[in-house]
Amino acid sequence: MSLHPALKKKYTSEQLPAAEAQRLAEFIAWGPAVFQASRLMIKFGILDMLRDAEGGLTRQEIAEKTGLSDYAVKCLLEASLTIGTVLIDEETEKYTISKTGWFLLTDKATRVNIDFNHDVNYLGWFRLEESLLNGKPEGLKHFGSWPTIYEGLSSLPQQVQQSWFAFDHFYSDSAFPEALQIIFREHRTRSLYDVGGNTGKWALQCVGFDKDVQVTVLDLPQQIGLMQQNIAGKPGAERIKGIGINLLQEDAAFPVREGGLDAIWMSQFLDCFSMQEIVSILKRAKAVMTPTTRLFIMETLWDRQRFEPAAMCLTMTSLYFTALANGNSKMYNTADMQQCITDAGLLIEKIYDGLGQGHSIVKVAPSNSPKGGEN
Repeated sequence: MSLHPALKKKYTSEQLPAAEAQRLAEFIAWGPAVFQASRLMIKFGILDMLRDAEGGLTRQEIAEKTGLSDYAVKCLLEASLTIGTVLIDEETEKYTISKTGWFLLTDKATRVNIDFNHDVNYLGWFRLEESLLNGKPEGLKHFGSWPTIYEGLSSLPQQVQQSWFAFDHFYSDSAFPEALQIIFREHRTRSLYDVGGNTGKWALQCVGFDKDVQVTVLDLPQQIGLMQQNIAGKPGAERIKGIGINLLQEDAAFPVREGGLDAIWMSQFLDCFSMQEIVSILKRAKAVMTPTTRLFIMETLWDRQRFEPAAMCLTMTSLYFTALANGNSKMYNTADMQQCITDAGLLIEKIYDGLGQGHSIVKVAPSNSPKGGEN
């Protein structure tokens, strides 16, 4: 494993004195309560009030403003005090928001993660142990009997869908502007397969960026239906078509495009599959590539993160894949992805780092490309 310098020190040597390590151990032990209390401090508007109140608020003032009982407010404030999201003035007994509380309240990524973990993951993670042992998303049974979450996306409760898509789009959308430059400025792209295109958001970005590109979205039939509804009537939608395909089926071949194909795009897609499945998918992508076709894989590779909290979020996201998504995939590191690409008979031409919220784009060439193999 080759860690980004920002991660190397943190993950290769002990960082905490004994007292802090002991506190962190208790923090982990009480993690579910820490999460729910902190979520409710946001939902009930208490952190908002403390941020906006000059000099802070007493417990009684908070109870009056929220309409909660004194008991409820006392429990939440005392828990938050020990969690570290609020501070107290001993003389006035007024509470104020801490730096941690401020980030919890205002950081967009944190808010997206809170909703995703509460609405999508929280109950399912109770079956994480079974999922790890069985290699199946046992926590998904809370929502339905689908083999993976993707077949059930269109049937999930509305709030769960909203939090799932908000999580998915928040991270990918931040990288789109730079990704478009790479796809269309650094490589001549007039025809593109968007593999795992979800609601067609990237496809719309492409046809809006380049007036000549033709995009074909490859995804599950259920997702193609959602995509077509989402793009209907929007500019450039006539240059987007969808083909239903279940890429978990090893005999599900990529369609061959008459006249050749310029680019294949996979954004936050391969992390939805095991390494064995990734190799199978990449081999099928290779089958429709010409020497000039390029495959662009955009992923948040956790070992390439510039900021340690991002690496933590990504490794925790792997447990969502374990318990709820499919039971056998994860957020991969560079070595894992490189192994899959090599095993599929493809070559890494270039890796672009630092896009959006910690994304990398791996530019992949077929083995018969005269330019392939550069790193």
